Amino acid sequence: MTEKISGIIGSLSKVQEDSTVPRNVRDRINSIIDVLEKDGDMSIKVHKVLNDLDDIAADINLQPYTRSLIWGIVSELEKI
Repeated sequence: MTEKISGIIGSLSKVQEDSTVPRNVRDRINSIIDVLEKDGDMSIKVHKVLNDLDDIAADINLQPYTRSLIWGIVSELEKI
């Protein structure tokens, strides 16, 4: 696993641990972390994760601060 992916997983973990984040979003972030940690083609994993994060960012129950964090993570993933 690359350093960049490790950093992204760390950022996702911080969002997941935030008690203001809705449970359904925390569960989805947990599955995203699982996808990133598995072996496989990185481009396919990144594409799937980007789609999932776009769906999460569109959640109306998400705090603006959390949405900004998600967008930052998306930006980092797009660089891979």
